[in-house]
Amino acid sequence: MSGSRTLVAVVLLCLLATAGAVAAGADAASGDVDAPPNETGSDAPHLVAVLPNPVAAGDAGEYVVASFPDATTLEGWTVGDDDETAGLPNVTVSGRVAFTGKPAALPPDVNESVARVVAVGEFPRLANGGERVVLTRNGSRVATLAYEDAPAAERWTGDRWVPRGATDFEPARGGPGQVRAFVMPDTAVPLDAIAAADDRVLLAGYTFTSDRVTDALLAAAERGVTVRVLVDDAPVGGLSAREVAALDRLRAGGVSVRLLGGETARYDFHHAKYLVADERALVLTENWKPSGTGGHANRGWGVVLNGSEPVGALNRTFNADWTAHDAAPWLDRREAVDPVRCEPATSSYPSRIAASTVPVDSTTVLVAPDNAEASLVSLIAGADSAVRIEQMSVDGVDTPLVQAALAAARNGTRVRFLLSSAWYAEAENGRVVDRLNAIAEREGLDVEARLVDPAGRFEKLHAKGVVVDERHVVLGSVNWNTNSLRENREVAVVLTGDEVGRYYADAFDADWRGGSDGDGVLRPRLLWVAAIAAAALAVLVCWRRVQFEYEGELQG
Repeated sequence: MSGSRTLVAVVLLCLLATAGAVAAGADAASGDVDAPPNETGSDAPHLVAVLPNPVAAGDAGEYVVASFPDATTLEGWTVGDDDETAGLPNVTVSGRVAFTGKPAALPPDVNESVARVVAVGEFPRLANGGERVVLTRNGSRVATLAYEDAPAAERWTGDRWVPRGATDFEPARGGPGQVRAFVMPDTAVPLDAIAAADDRVLLAGYTFTSDRVTDALLAAAERGVTVRVLVDDAPVGGLSAREVAALDRLRAGGVSVRLLGGETARYDFHHAKYLVADERALVLTENWKPSGTGGHANRGWGVVLNGSEPVGALNRTFNADWTAHDAAPWLDRREAVDPVRCEPATSSYPSRIAASTVPVDSTTVLVAPDNAEASLVSLIAGADSAVRIEQMSVDGVDTPLVQAALAAARNGTRVRFLLSSAWYAEAENGRVVDRLNAIAEREGLDVEARLVDPAGRFEKLHAKGVVVDERHVVLGSVNWNTNSLRENREVAVVLTGDEVGRYYADAFDADWRGGSDGDGVLRPRLLWVAAIAAAALAVLVCWRRVQFEYEGELQG
């Protein structure tokens, strides 16, 4: 087989493997079960949650949570499964009550979320593979809760598996103010907030390899500022040698570094990209590496925020993740790392879109999986005039955000999708473009999708941005796939205001026009040459680059 055919085959295998992994994640998130959950209304006693698969030895810490709206005496009540039944003690309870055989083995978040914990002798041994939990009174069934294939340390609520210690934040909305809007690579991520910090700098990321940001953080630590860095412990493709070196430098310079993940991780990936520095914050679509925040490759969006509510919300999110059970010190994970060797991006690009300080009417911080999906679906589906979507990729047309955009189009809204044309994403994105355009033609919708033409202004599209009605801007780490919305830790902001809406709409429109002689359609010959060159360089420079770049960018 020739070298070019081999490369194509490897890329196709990567595409198929990634599609399968995302589909598997979506299937797992759906939580379909054969039996219905509770068969009573919420005004009667009902089952709220079950934890069948704790990580403790002997499954110590299994529990069932029931809700009793009124004061109820438990004489004659039982809790059981398909094999065993245990009588409940003769006590009076109300509100949410956790039943367990070993109260001392319960994770702390259980005690914080229920009104009472009740010890049950001979508590039924819950099957990890799935079964039905039954609550009865005097031999009559009151409620049931069925589950399948219990993940470790997660509780089943009847419609989804919730990881131990998962947060449940509401959207955080701040009032009028000013923000600094910018796009990359035209503007490298500004670091003046770090330089000016007196108290704390909290950096959250998926990956971290930037020498420039490392230097700024170390300088802050030397001034006595508390500096903390939190990144994912197992990004797709592995931790790079450059990231290991950067984290070692930070740790040696007095910066606290933790990695989020492990066997009992609350989320598939810690994919958020933001920073809090005293009373300012940065929210980004890009990773903390030269190709992203360094301005050496990617088209990305970013914003510098002020205001107590948005900054406070980011601070709360960071602290919740920093103190979670799945956050481990860097030195505890250091020896187990097998670094991947890849070279940093070093290209330079013209600065045609200048950063701008603009007013906003409000800023809303969204967090996944807590609240981002519902908020974004509502915003996009409710558009009145136009929706501009600039994304690295879109995972098919049946995902929630794409369906929201199509719903807006069916109500008369103009919708535009602009997706990456990078060699590792072109084929799949091309299929999505064709399908969206086919739907538009069949239904007579004002919808158009295309692949971006960088035209020398950037190397590849990595932004995760949306502009709704030229007034609401969404930017952050949320990818347009179900796994990102429901399984990852993600952070995004919604910026509302006419001027900020116009800024990012203009940036989108410039990318939409591209370098295509006016019509925005990619020139196949130039794209093919660029793809072959990029692929050849990737294979030469890094033996794992095919998997790392393609799958890593999907998560990036």
